[in-house]
Amino acid sequence: MTQITLLDGGMGQELVHRAGDKPTPLWSAQVMVDHPGLVEAVHADYFAAGATVATTNSYAIHHDRLEGTGMEDAFEDLYQRALSEASAARATHGSGRIAGALGPLVASYRPDLHPSREVAVPLFVEAAALLAPECDLLILETVASVAHARDALEGARSTNLPVWLSLTVSDSDGMQLRSGEPLEDALEVAANADAVLVNCSAPEAVTKAMPILAQSGKPFGGYANGFVQISEDFLKEKPTVDTLETRRDMGPRAYAGYVMEWVSAGATIVGGCCEVGPKHIAELKKRLLAAGHTLV
Repeated sequence: MTQITLLDGGMGQELVHRAGDKPTPLWSAQVMVDHPGLVEAVHADYFAAGATVATTNSYAIHHDRLEGTGMEDAFEDLYQRALSEASAARATHGSGRIAGALGPLVASYRPDLHPSREVAVPLFVEAAALLAPECDLLILETVASVAHARDALEGARSTNLPVWLSLTVSDSDGMQLRSGEPLEDALEVAANADAVLVNCSAPEAVTKAMPILAQSGKPFGGYANGFVQISEDFLKEKPTVDTLETRRDMGPRAYAGYVMEWVSAGATIVGGCCEVGPKHIAELKKRLLAAGHTLV
């Protein structure tokens, strides 16, 4: 059958659940300071569940997100913490790849706040350079517009690593980016990526996006979130994840059902995003192997 890359699940929400702390705008980055080793434990659980890739806990580490937090000088240190915890988990597990995560500048799901190319590209270059020495690939996550895709890819391509582009689409229409642009409009930019995915969107929307991603001619796939929807409160300045509601119908078996639809549509890179945890990944591994696929 098919060789499938099984990504891990969400990191930020899993950390919030385990730490028990009230979420801050720094989200998962704050946890690495307050609870050293917890990120490594989450990575380890995903590897044990069957994931073949650990995605670094670096999504929210950008200069603009550190502004006003008292951690402005911790930029490079936070990257090193994220890399160290992922590397330690892989060393203990004995196998797997590490994907260096690059999240959006300024805020998630807010393509209107994406800075100009002249500002954005150097910031992505800087972050990619910090990740590259200890990663096997870079993954550009929750990319909400064509401009965001173009700038992030240009920045990440300053390294010699493979780069995966992961777009986020409207929860109500998987054929549109969060910017309102057609998903198809991102395919020309995606020609500069090594794989193209959709993440942090409703699983139903990811399903609708699969035929469009297949047109790219690249390896493709998806990893959805388990939120009811991206709320208006989360689109405000410096939001916290406790403004989002978890879906009650997205247990491991239900989520795996969606993912198997993506695989049937040709997806070869799958996993989970926010509110998708180790139990979901374990169920995915079981379903994929039962279907005759090989995990790589």
